Order: sequence, then structure tokens, then C-alpha cells
Amino acid sequence: MTTPPSRPLSRHRLLASCVPTLLVLGMAATVPEAPSGPPRAATASRPGKAGMPGMPRMAAPADTSQGPARGLAAEQDGYRLNATTCSVAAGRPTAFQFTITGPGGSPVTDFTVHQTKKLHFYAIRTDLTGFQHLHPDMADDGTWTADLAALTPGTWRLYADFIPHTGTRATELVLSRTLTVPGQEAPVPLPAPSDSTTVDGYTVTLNARPMAGAHQLVATISQDGRPVTDLQPYLDSYAHLSAFHEGDQALAHLHPANPVNGDHGGPTLTFQALFAEPGNWRVHLQFQTAGQLHTAEFTLPVD
Repeated sequence: MTTPPSRPLSRHRLLASCVPTLLVLGMAATVPEAPSGPPRAATASRPGKAGMPGMPRMAAPADTSQGPARGLAAEQDGYRLNATTCSVAAGRPTAFQFTITGPGGSPVTDFTVHQTKKLHFYAIRTDLTGFQHLHPDMADDGTWTADLAALTPGTWRLYADFIPHTGTRATELVLSRTLTVPGQEAPVPLPAPSDSTTVDGYTVTLNARPMAGAHQLVATISQDGRPVTDLQPYLDSYAHLSAFHEGDQALAHLHPANPVNGDHGGPTLTFQALFAEPGNWRVHLQFQTAGQLHTAEFTLPVD
């Protein structure tokens, strides 16, 4: 892996060319950015609905800390995701560096551990391909380094999920920026909805007819027709579910309610699904067996 030369990060300013889209669930924040590409509309049979709770569509203030789908702003509550670059070369791994600055403008170095990590980092292209879920390292000065696998040409969105250590009332924040990978982009159509998929010899089936808001989602894992009962804890749970909205790349992430009892998880995992917006969501369900992490992918329509 090629690591970029070390250099001090600006504590108060960003590269002018890297001003991100400051959107919160489809609302303009402070600095607009030219769209990275035409948004993908929801399927015709599942049209978007205006005025849903937690999904404001008018130019009014939004309470982004409470919405179940988050991650479309670079700044929230005085915290900001700052990147050292807004473009990386295609086809080779990248050590992507960034900082989280706080209300005073200085890099934050004190984070609350949640889901066993101080920060969770996600990457996905605008066509919802190339999903990566990483746990970067932080230097003493607050510089994080996320070791991204090789990216394909196109526009990517990078998300940082964290809780600043500010006391018992600290709020989980998800911030994001866009990243350009130069080259000839080859968009991939979103796969058709399906309630079953196979990964690494495991069959994962979803039982859900979700609507926007809180609804139950049940995943069942089997192998060669037999129920799987040896799931291992991953991030303090038996699974991690990350979902991205087809229209705006809003992020939702969920964990099953099943209590953890050693390496004895499965075959059924029950989630309280919180999808704030109707349309298609690309779901990535991660689970672990025998020390190996598996990622099952679905397209899930939400009414």
C-alpha cells in the first residue's frame, strides 16, 4: 500500500476545491455543491412520499441528530469532517487521511467507544457499489487514516460514524464527504429486489415488508439447508447491517436485538429497522463465523 507523504493538517481550513455537498436528508445546509451525478429514483411502484416524519422536504431547519437515516452533511452540531484530499487515483489502495474538528475548530482526539470502536468509516460509490466498512487508526494529533481498498472511477461518498466524548449526553454523529476518482465511470444498475442471497456458502434470507419508519426485519442464515447456530460476535453483536438509500445515499445502520451468548448466534436475527425514507435501499448485512467476516447484499424496497 502506498502511503501519502505525511504533512500537517490544517486545523481550521479545508482545501477550497473540496467543499462538500452540505445536505441533511435532502435539505441544503450552508454551502451548495454541484451534484455528483443524477440521483437514482425510487422504483415507479414505490414512489417517494413528501412530509414524512424525520424527512423534511421544505426549506426548514432539520433535526439531523434524531433521524434514523443520516450522513449527508460534512458538518453537524459544530463537528466537521475534514479531508486532506478530494480526489484519489483509481485502481490502487489509498491511505485516506482526515480529521474531525470540534466546535472550537481543533481536531477532536477524545471519542467514546461504541460498537467496540472509536470510529466507523464507510465508503460507497454513487451507484451503491464498492461498499467498504473500515475501522481506521487515529494518531495522537487527531489524524485518522482509513486504508481504503482500490476504488473504481466515479464519485464516492465517505462516512465517519462516531460519538465525541463530551459526557453522558453525547450524541452519535454521522458525517460524510464526497471523493472523486478520475477515469471512465461504468455505472452498475441496482440489482433487482430479492429476499434471499448467498455469500461464502451461506444463504441469508430476509423476511420483511418494511415501510418508512420503524418496522421489524428478520434475517435467517443457513448453510447447505441447515440452520446456522455458530455466529460469532461482531462489533458486540451477531450482525451489523448498513443500508444506503438509492436516491440520496442516506445511511442507516442497525444491529439485531438478539442477546449475545458467545459463538452461538443464529439462525435468526431480528432487527428493529429504521428506514426514514421510501424507495430502494441497498442493504449490507455483515456476520462472522470461524473468524471470517461475511457480507450479504440485498436490494430492499421500502414503502
